[in-house]
Amino acid sequence: MTEKRKANRVAFSRGIDAFILGLDGKWRRACTVSDISASGAKIIVEGPIQGLALKEFFLLLSRTGLTYRRCQLAWVNGDLLGVRFLSSKDDVHKKERSVKAG
Repeated sequence: MTEKRKANRVAFSRGIDAFILGLDGKWRRACTVSDISASGAKIIVEGPIQGLALKEFFLLLSRTGLTYRRCQLAWVNGDLLGVRFLSSKDDVHKKERSVKAG
C-alpha cells in the first residue's frame, strides 16, 4: 500500500489520552490519540459517536483545554477516526468559497 500522507506521523505505543469536543461545546468524548502529524491524527473514541456533529470539532490535547486543534473528520472505521487539522487559513478559504457561491 502506498503512503498518501504529506506529513510524517508519530505513532504512540500506548496512545495519548485526549478529548474530542463539539464546536458548540454541547458534547465531549474521551479518546486516545494513536498517531499524529502536523496535518492530522488517528484517534480511538470511547463511547458512542452516533448523533454527534463530527464534521468539524475540537481535539483537546491537554486536560486544561489550552492545547487543542480544530479538526475535520476524514474517515470513520468503528471507534477509529481519522482527522485532518484545520487552520485559520482553511476558515478563510471556506468563507471565500461561500461568498463566491452566494
